[in-house]
Amino acid sequence: MDFNPAFQTIMAATILVVEDEPAIQTLIAINLKRAGHEVVTALDAETAQRQINEALPDLILLDWMLPGMSGLELARRLRADPRSRQVPIIMLTARGDERDKVQGLETGADDYVTKPFSPKELLARIQAVLRRRAPDATEDAAELGGLRVDPVSHRVTADGQAVTLGPTEFRLMHFLITHPERVHTRSQLLDQVWGDHVFVEERTVDVHIRRLRGALEPSGLDRLIQTVRGSGYRLSAEVV
Repeated sequence: MDFNPAFQTIMAATILVVEDEPAIQTLIAINLKRAGHEVVTALDAETAQRQINEALPDLILLDWMLPGMSGLELARRLRADPRSRQVPIIMLTARGDERDKVQGLETGADDYVTKPFSPKELLARIQAVLRRRAPDATEDAAELGGLRVDPVSHRVTADGQAVTLGPTEFRLMHFLITHPERVHTRSQLLDQVWGDHVFVEERTVDVHIRRLRGALEPSGLDRLIQTVRGSGYRLSAEVV
């Protein structure tokens, strides 16, 4: 598993590698770190579950055959839990039979990689899954209704004019623009922007929404950030 430094990945993500073979786990971890990702490892499903309970990763690489609880059973549990339901899962396995692949995908896995695999293939699969399931984790600029957010240069423009945001407002803006037209509760925004392991008051979200609207007000695009009474907030190009 030689890493090709010419292969570039998307913006760094926190990836949990659940693999019971230490040599394979180490090689995967090295390649992911070289590609710019943060890596957390576990040798069994029980350890992985404890780590997930502490903090949700951006993606899970999950070996099918694990000691004790199988990777398939862990995937089922993660998909049954509302907190971890949306975390992307890529199954790693030596099982190449089509029925096994179908079973893994039906359990809730987003993709399925058969061993042996090359680091380039694995990184490409990770990139594809994150783009589908977590568009805010990519380096692509996002645009909506005159707003443009570029995560690489860390710049925001409103109708072509630069907007100055603090770090938290930038993360909030980036999350909203990469998940448009959806209503997000304060709790969901806290989990996604501040982190699910950070304990702050839900009303903190209101303060940062006000700051974000204030920064966008000169352009008139503050109207795109809409309050949905009794539910939360959404970013929409459709003015209501």
